[in-house]
Amino acid sequence: MTVEDLEKRVKKLSMRSTDAKMNLHDLAEELPTDWQKIPEVAAATYEVFKELTEARKELKSAKKAAEESA
Repeated sequence: MTVEDLEKRVKKLSMRSTDAKMNLHDLAEELPTDWQKIPEVAAATYEVFKELTEARKELKSAKKAAEESA
C-alpha cells in the first residue's frame, strides 16, 4: 500500500471509530435498556479501534520509510 492509500484507510477507520464510540456512548446512556447489547457493541468498538491502531502504525512506518528513501 502507498502512503496515500494508508492515509485514506486511517481516515476511514477514524470515522468508523467515532461512530463506534458514539454507539457505545448512546448504549451506556440508555442503560438499563438494551443491556444485552453491551457485548456486541463493545466488541465492535474494540475491533475498529484495534484496526485503527494497526493502520496508524503502518502509516507511521510507511512515512518513515518514504522519508528515508528520499
